[in-house]
Amino acid sequence: MKVEQIYTGCLSEATYFIKSNHEAAIIDPLRETDKYLEKIRSENTSLKYIFITHFHADFVSGHVDLAKKTGAQIIFGPNAKAEFKFYSAVDNEVFNIGQIKIKALHTPGHTLESTCYLLLDANNLEYCVFTGDTLFIGDVGRPDLAVKSHLNQKDLAELLYQSIHDKIFPLRDETIIYPAHGAGSACGKNMSKETFDTLGNQKKLNYALNSNLNVEEFITEVTCGLSSPPSYFPLNVKMNQSVNKSYDDIIKSGLTPLKKEDFKKLAENSIIIDCRKPNEFANGHIPGSIFIGIDGGFAPWAGSVLENIHSDIILVADLNRVEEAVKRLSRVGIDNTIGFLEGGIEGWIKAGYEIDKVKSIEVSQFEKEVRDDELIIDVRNNGEYDKGHLVDSHLLPLDNFSNNFINYKANSKYYIHCQGGYRSMIACSLLKRKGIHNLIDIKGGFAAIVKDSSLKTISELVNN
Repeated sequence: MKVEQIYTGCLSEATYFIKSNHEAAIIDPLRETDKYLEKIRSENTSLKYIFITHFHADFVSGHVDLAKKTGAQIIFGPNAKAEFKFYSAVDNEVFNIGQIKIKALHTPGHTLESTCYLLLDANNLEYCVFTGDTLFIGDVGRPDLAVKSHLNQKDLAELLYQSIHDKIFPLRDETIIYPAHGAGSACGKNMSKETFDTLGNQKKLNYALNSNLNVEEFITEVTCGLSSPPSYFPLNVKMNQSVNKSYDDIIKSGLTPLKKEDFKKLAENSIIIDCRKPNEFANGHIPGSIFIGIDGGFAPWAGSVLENIHSDIILVADLNRVEEAVKRLSRVGIDNTIGFLEGGIEGWIKAGYEIDKVKSIEVSQFEKEVRDDELIIDVRNNGEYDKGHLVDSHLLPLDNFSNNFINYKANSKYYIHCQGGYRSMIACSLLKRKGIHNLIDIKGGFAAIVKDSSLKTISELVNN
């Protein structure tokens, strides 16, 4: 028997490869199938089942493409409805893979079709359970992502409580918990950096597994402090219920090199995503382009800040990163990348085309020039802001930019920072795209402000 966790850090997502004898199963695959096909070949096995724990909101799964290429059967739990062919397991139904068994445990709460898959080894022992977004390490799934459900958040939280107590708690403490996500995912609020653990240890550490919590206390704990989910989440759910453009076609289209004049013409009706580093974007970029650096939380931020993920996309990126960018965009349902700028920004500048810049200053300069009456915008999230922020700064989180934009005025000057300098450059690019240009980015963000300046923060005032 073999169980392998295939973890993708930029999405905080875990796919699982299971093998026994010469039969295999994959749980919650990502969009791209090549790595799974190579795994199947290298393990000299055949893929029998593709188990999906629920209709994911934070990424588009590759189950349909993978089933077409392997002949494997797609398995969902009860209540699942989709446009493609799949098998709907009933609660406690058992599937054989070589000498092991997979038992479907229907665990509604995160969504109505959420299902955990319990692996029983050759001795029929509860070896591990693949919990999807029902149970994380340190957390449980947020009970508000069920699209078009007749139930409200509290109803779903109550279902989640019953699911955990009826299906997870009775498992032996040695059972390994394998969730679909780790720290950094927006599908929970308190996830641990660890990506697996035993159930027994989680009963000691996970607030949601506190056996002393009654259902009302559980509902309060689980629903307290939830931020709004990213806008692309319901779109990804719908895509996961549908048959989408093939991954191979997405890559082929995205790898189209575009000459400068063609790129300029396409830009009139497309969105330009600049995938370079923040300082490179600041020093010169195509007017109207959106900065989303590939070395950060690239795909989730693209899904969060684009007004329409189905728009045509053209890229500015280093040549050796173009395919990676197209792949990562497709993971969150951004499928219409139609090419990239041939020759990069250097060729664009050399040809005499217009560029724009973002003023970006060191913390030392910011400390010297900022006045008490000037506008300082903090684009971090609420939790980061609460832990410490500059006195008189204004919180306008990037993850709610579309609603926060009304707070900006075209004739005002803004100093903008995040925690480290990545999100603030995204914010600057979005603001410039909407006609607000008197912007000053603070390099290194709040971390540099705390480390390299004597500017007062709320936490310092409290401590004093």
